[in-house]
Amino acid sequence: MKILALNCGSSSVKYQVYEMPAETTLAEGQVERIGFPDAVLTHSAAGREPLTLVGEVRDHRRAIEMVIDVLLDAQHGVLRRKEEIAGVGHRVVHGGEAFACSTLINEAVLQAVRSFVRFAPLHNPHNLRGIEAAQALLPGVPQVAVFDTAFHRHMPPYAYIYALPYSLYEQWGIRRYGFHGTSHRYVSREAARLLGRPLNELRLITCHLGNGCSVAAVQQGVSVDTSMGFTPLEGLVMGTRSGDLDPALVPYIMQQMGLSDLQVDALLNTQSGLLGVSGLSSDMRDIEEAAAAGHARAQLALDIFCYRLKKYIGAYAAAMGGLDALVFTAGIGEKSAIVRAKSCAGLEFLGISIDPERNRTRAAGEISRPGSPVQVFVIPTDEELLIARDTYELVAATPPEQ
Repeated sequence: MKILALNCGSSSVKYQVYEMPAETTLAEGQVERIGFPDAVLTHSAAGREPLTLVGEVRDHRRAIEMVIDVLLDAQHGVLRRKEEIAGVGHRVVHGGEAFACSTLINEAVLQAVRSFVRFAPLHNPHNLRGIEAAQALLPGVPQVAVFDTAFHRHMPPYAYIYALPYSLYEQWGIRRYGFHGTSHRYVSREAARLLGRPLNELRLITCHLGNGCSVAAVQQGVSVDTSMGFTPLEGLVMGTRSGDLDPALVPYIMQQMGLSDLQVDALLNTQSGLLGVSGLSSDMRDIEEAAAAGHARAQLALDIFCYRLKKYIGAYAAAMGGLDALVFTAGIGEKSAIVRAKSCAGLEFLGISIDPERNRTRAAGEISRPGSPVQVFVIPTDEELLIARDTYELVAATPPEQ
């Protein structure tokens, strides 16, 4: 069964085609700069020459139409007919309180996703455009929504309720939702596989560290706490996001700088984090290089980033009453030996001890010292594969229409 996994952003569509249940990647690629005259489609398929196309792509529907066309292409594609696509899985950022797992898309689901645009105005509209385009271009093909928030839906109330008037939660849905759930779910299952133990016996901390960063406490396979909150701004220091701060700073900054609510929101989301502290870049690679060359503010940005991460690791180990494994994933988590080492330094009292040679040389796998009470792993995330798995399971369990 061939499954198409789609991840639609504001100006991009990432895609992969899998043969399921073998989980074989048949093709993958992305369309970037949607809405611009110089949009780029990059495509690769097993046993085929890679393809790059440059030209105007007006909208997400045209982008997905191009994806389908290249998948059907005699020279570069992997399909003879588009009817070979048995299901389409879509990443949807926000599922509110309505969805605790992935689900087949119908009109009621679409209405719910539209209603959550108020929570994720920068993400859900683009996810919706991808769904609507795929429905139009692949009529009758089952579509599945895989929600970033769903993995955190089972957090206990004491972890997700803010200490605000309770009516704000009841009337406006103001609570911790958490994000990156698809990634946290994937790597927690991979950690259990590497440990050779049932997931429901484990206490894990998973660290998704990219341009956006979040940590999750995963106990018995369930996310019991996570660092991102009502929005992806809360929690760790990120590329351009501030992470945790004193909420009284928001009106103070607005008053002192004469900023509007939209301007202060942009300051916290796009001008802060590594970029704001260093004054150089939001890219950890640039920060590490500058810090090594003696740039004081780059070093400060690196130190703040790792210190904040270390505090969350310690807090979540305490929340779960111990820890079996710690996982690093996503761009920084998978590639930065410096961040991993600095964030774990001093955590030996928790049983965390990184092997310097393993940490320096391994792109994936265990990086803790042999015999360490807590095993530390680098696990490359694969959100598209998890989207494909959920889609396959739902499509395979759905009886065909008569």
